[in-house]
Amino acid sequence: MNQRLGRCLHPASVAVVGGREVERVVAQCRKLGYGGKIHVVNPRREEIGGIRCLPSIDALPEIPDAAFVAIPAEPTIDAVRDLATLGVGGVVCYASGFREVGAGDRHQRLLDAAGAMPLIGPNCYGYVNALNGAVLWPDQHGMTRRDNGVAIFSASGNISVNLTMQRRGLPLAFMLSIGNQAMIGVEDCLDAMLDDDRIRAVGLLVEGLRDLPRFVEVAARAAESGKPVVLLKNGRSEAGARMTMSHTATLAGESALYDALFRRLGVAQVTDLETFLEALKLLSHHGPLPGTRIASLSCSGGEASMIADLAVDRAVEFPALTETHRAQIQETLNEYVHVDNPLDYHTFIWGDPARLESTFSAMLAGGFDLTVLLLDYPCTNDCDMTEWLAAGRAFASACRAGGASGALIVSLPENVTPEIVEELSAAGVPVLLGIPQALGAIEAAGRVTRVDAPLPAAGALGEARAVRNTKPEVIGEFASKQLLAKVGLKVPAGALANDAEEAVGAARSFGYPVALKLATPGLAHKTEAGGVRLGLADDDALRAAAGELLQKGAPLLVERMAPKGVAELLLGVASDPQFGHYLVVGLGGTLVELFADRAVLLPPVSADQVRSALLGLRSAPLLQGFRGAEPADLDAVVDAVLRLADFAVAQGPRLTEVDINPLIVHPEGAGATVADALIVY
Repeated sequence: MNQRLGRCLHPASVAVVGGREVERVVAQCRKLGYGGKIHVVNPRREEIGGIRCLPSIDALPEIPDAAFVAIPAEPTIDAVRDLATLGVGGVVCYASGFREVGAGDRHQRLLDAAGAMPLIGPNCYGYVNALNGAVLWPDQHGMTRRDNGVAIFSASGNISVNLTMQRRGLPLAFMLSIGNQAMIGVEDCLDAMLDDDRIRAVGLLVEGLRDLPRFVEVAARAAESGKPVVLLKNGRSEAGARMTMSHTATLAGESALYDALFRRLGVAQVTDLETFLEALKLLSHHGPLPGTRIASLSCSGGEASMIADLAVDRAVEFPALTETHRAQIQETLNEYVHVDNPLDYHTFIWGDPARLESTFSAMLAGGFDLTVLLLDYPCTNDCDMTEWLAAGRAFASACRAGGASGALIVSLPENVTPEIVEELSAAGVPVLLGIPQALGAIEAAGRVTRVDAPLPAAGALGEARAVRNTKPEVIGEFASKQLLAKVGLKVPAGALANDAEEAVGAARSFGYPVALKLATPGLAHKTEAGGVRLGLADDDALRAAAGELLQKGAPLLVERMAPKGVAELLLGVASDPQFGHYLVVGLGGTLVELFADRAVLLPPVSADQVRSALLGLRSAPLLQGFRGAEPADLDAVVDAVLRLADFAVAQGPRLTEVDINPLIVHPEGAGATVADALIVY
């Protein structure tokens, strides 16, 4: 698909089929300076855009590399069949009225007509190729010819148009609207760009992934080759519970699964359009950053404080300066300046380009992953920008002389002109617009292509369940714990009892204190049903509790109370039709949904990945000895998660869900106990 799609995306000749939209395509090709041959097929018109129309596809004098078809849905199918028979390199289908409106039969007939010929769309705008000027795009666009730059693939046609109009200094070399992805998906487009050195970074604006295993394969190749991929996924709201009886699935949802996948693959995910563009811009200049250790320069204490504050919740670090480095910077300033990172260099050297460059060079010598200069220009009311221009140029000169990576940040996008952006970009310094967006871009550039652990290309995400059970089989707590105990998880001694005396006999066998719970088949939320009694210390207390609970149902589960822990966690396995089995770890207990402090892991997982996920929780301090408490037995938790993962693999696709809540985590060396569990097949 890669080579065949490449012929379609970089055509030496094109054919366009249709009327009004085709006229726009011809005009836009000429506007962008396309030098290839353009053939127009329209049996009702003599000419379009000064090009003589051909009466049919059969009348084409040559086999074009690409075609654009903009006629109604049913005739589109016939046109696609004719183009495929002729051997055209690929087709863009503009028409709607296919799968997006539920027309499955029409969708399939379109695919059958295309055969092996690459088909983009339907229901899409096509593409603008600024590398060779080919514009199979029925609308205006704002792109200009380029020798290199970034490629963006978008599921939204209108957003695609908007992105071509950006004036942020992003070198946009290729824009493609993927539409319905009937044949060609975003993973195919990404694959087509991996071996093109002119494409410095790829941006994906998607709603979901059509072919998950293929995306895993292509994204892994992108990371391996160093081609950065930035992704913005629409529809990040939680997908809703797949099963209302447990916590695990409701705490994950589709969005969390995609988040985990992209982290695993080294794809940098962002959450807003501005950061998406800024990240691509930064990557187009400097490529993936070694990390996110940055230095900041400004002539304002307010700006220095602002960037430091806005970085608090980001994976961005302002390393402290060494004494030697601090002294080097201090030599370029006076005694009134307190040298730190971020650095407010004051205005004592303002207007003196040589001294500014000296200070900038001294800071750049610190070996940071990126050094940024905060600088807003006075671009309104005919202001004199001489000194601001000098400051930006001094920074660019210092970056060039020191061979260091630098970027300029403008806090308000309107406070810089396109000419300044272009000048600094040409000098190797991207201009990032907005401090939060710039920090997001730096964070993305520091993690892109960093593969946590590779996923196997085939069956990467476990065995996805094609059809979910309509009547799930819920395994009770006692039986669930017995199954988990067989794979090495620690469970309390317990037994089922049908009356109070059986409960007392069981308690005497393994000792007080005990917990007593309703074990009615199918009951998931025992606490909410008032079906739990804890800390029963003797026969009388147990008999009284049993009398109360037996009025609600039978049998009862009596268990030896687990020792007090330092934390309560949730461990779970859930299954998704697309992703297969996945793991959830997080803060547990009765308030699990309220805090929703969890991490999602995609198998296979390692001990290091599990440990990192646990320490990344907001509640991680509870595991590390919060406020003088004993640290938790983290090794036992990691071992429990790995054993749970092995259990899921052994159970295979019939397993729907495992919900362990809480896992009581004891102090170091004391292990972790499964206090409650539920398994669903």
